[in-house]
Amino acid sequence: MTSHNLIYSIPRTKYLEQMEMSTVEQTEQTEMSTVEQTEQTEMSTNPEAEKKKENKKGLRGTPAQATTRLLLHLWDLGGSKQEVKRKDLSDTVKLNNERSGDYTDIFKTLETDGTIKKTKKARIEYVFLTEQGLEVLDAGIKSADFEFDGSLVRAKDVKAVLNWIRERSSVAKVVDPGADAAKTGENAIASYETFESVVLEVYDKLNQDYNLDDLVPIYRIRREIGDSVSRSQFNEWLLEMQAKDILQLQGGSLPDSDPSQIEDSITTELTGLRCYAKRL
Repeated sequence: MTSHNLIYSIPRTKYLEQMEMSTVEQTEQTEMSTVEQTEQTEMSTNPEAEKKKENKKGLRGTPAQATTRLLLHLWDLGGSKQEVKRKDLSDTVKLNNERSGDYTDIFKTLETDGTIKKTKKARIEYVFLTEQGLEVLDAGIKSADFEFDGSLVRAKDVKAVLNWIRERSSVAKVVDPGADAAKTGENAIASYETFESVVLEVYDKLNQDYNLDDLVPIYRIRREIGDSVSRSQFNEWLLEMQAKDILQLQGGSLPDSDPSQIEDSITTELTGLRCYAKRL
């Protein structure tokens, strides 16, 4: 080879090397893109890949769903009748890969709203489900947005929901003994005698289930009975029960001072506002 050809062969060789490197880079990029697409496909079709995705830390579901689960398990642990250790509640409610700290903000919000009450004894925190908390729980379970994570439905979650349904169903049977009559167009509670029997059953059940210390809010009795009797008839017959020394209607203030709760109590010209009923 002449010196002239040697001089021009060197640049040509470098050019060929650059072309080969460029081709390799393009091939690698294509292979990487193919691998990424394959991984995404596996995530959508491979249960194991999806499971790995689900194993991430943090709160499962929405905060609203977590709140309802927390209140449900607090109730199921007897939290509407007695104080429950916060640690026991946290251990019960948290799902796989959740930590107790994931519920800290929820506990704070519920305490601020008056949904739960927190106490501390010997450095141990306890929580209690208030009457307002029961109403929040009822609304949460009835919400169309409430659901359990499809891959993490635990036996104790199902059991708690079933216990709640049975509890509410038993109350409904007590307060609506004339359901069949109502279907025919007649009032569910058509006489004072029936009303008295229903009220006493509702009174005893509320007093026992919610540890009300023999002072049952009248608005709770009215709401449990619902549309089985008109508002005016409810007032008249409840006052008649007081006149017969079956119940004593007492004044006082309601914890939340909710206008709707006051409205569902009883007010008379002689005695004013009566908020509680006490069985004699």
